[in-house]
Amino acid sequence: MATSTNIQYLVATGKDELGATVSIKTASDRRQIETFLAGAAITAGDWVMFDTSATDAGRVLTVVQATFVSTGQPLTVGVALNSATAAGQTVDVVVSGYVEGANVTTSVASGAALSINTTNGRGSTYAAASLAPICGVALEVAASNLADVWVIKQF
Repeated sequence: MATSTNIQYLVATGKDELGATVSIKTASDRRQIETFLAGAAITAGDWVMFDTSATDAGRVLTVVQATFVSTGQPLTVGVALNSATAAGQTVDVVVSGYVEGANVTTSVASGAALSINTTNGRGSTYAAASLAPICGVALEVAASNLADVWVIKQF
């Protein structure tokens, strides 16, 4: 986890259909990604948290699906970009910024603050009376338990 956040490159370049160099805006221009080890199976789009069942430094090198805690889940790291079918595989996690197709409850509205739901790996609309920390914001209305989100950096 040696990511530098000092410089954000806002314009990428590519070639158009005629071979001319053009500017391309991408989601990666506004997000931070860290690579972790999976502590168990994780599906792309799942909200993940540090694996407290690991030992020593492994607790912050390993992630699992985020779980609901009635007092809030302070260990939420971000949203997995790729799936891991077994423990020990690497998983790229957006720890800050834009994610397409994050796992959320279907009732989430555009602009809703998100916290971790009772379904592992899923975000839901933040309840003002809860103690759960806000981990993101929905950028669109959820459909089929998926929505584009903005991950709020936790660490």
